[in-house]
Amino acid sequence: MPESTDTPNDIFLKPEDMADLDKQMLVKAHLEPDGRQPTMSSREIAELCDKRHDHVMRDIRTMLLELHGEPNLPKFGGIYQAANGGSRPCFTLPKRESLILVSDYNLAMRAAIIDRWQELEAQQQASAPILALNDPSTLRALLLDNVEERMKLAQELAAAAPKLEAFDRIASAEGSLCITDAAKSLQVRPKSLFDFLRAHGWIYQPHGGRGDIAYAPKLQQGLMEHKTTTVHRSDGSEKIITQARITPKGLTRLAQEFTPPVKLAA
Repeated sequence: MPESTDTPNDIFLKPEDMADLDKQMLVKAHLEPDGRQPTMSSREIAELCDKRHDHVMRDIRTMLLELHGEPNLPKFGGIYQAANGGSRPCFTLPKRESLILVSDYNLAMRAAIIDRWQELEAQQQASAPILALNDPSTLRALLLDNVEERMKLAQELAAAAPKLEAFDRIASAEGSLCITDAAKSLQVRPKSLFDFLRAHGWIYQPHGGRGDIAYAPKLQQGLMEHKTTTVHRSDGSEKIITQARITPKGLTRLAQEFTPPVKLAA
């Protein structure tokens, strides 16, 4: 791209030597910057269109005067730091003005500007969630939502505390319960609990037997156990009875799995 002919004595370097129009644009840019939307600098336009920067600046001045008139000039002026450390004026245009500017340029130049705008808008969309945190109202809303969620969770934990305490107390208890007594602890009907245990693979009745037997996996998991009792008959004979019983661990599991959910007796 041809180099700009700007020199230290060029009109663009010294605001005091600028035309009144350039001074007005430059001062407005510093007093009332507008960074709320993506912009494209005149330097970038010059680079993309392979034009001299001073020529692009000239075209922008002409366009702004035709669009707005001198009394209503927009705040599109700016300053950039040159390679020698000095300050030079430039323009930062929003999408509308930049597209109007290049409407008189050739097709390749217009395409380059349109492609660049698509990149800028994609970058803005990607950074939108981060930029939103800089908005006090958005940040307050997010913090309020977080506080409300934490309060709701605390209330749920407080409500569940008695139930969790009962689970811990029973799970750590010693001994086991017969199924009827377990039903009382679960506050359900004994028949409902027997039906549930048989339907969900906890117990079964052996063929020809009268009592219930626990399935091996439930025994291995420590959810149930067998208790063998010797009964003395009136005729002096003995009868051995095997009873399936629910352990504290099994009672805790049933309180969680039983449908509908049950509440353990204190």
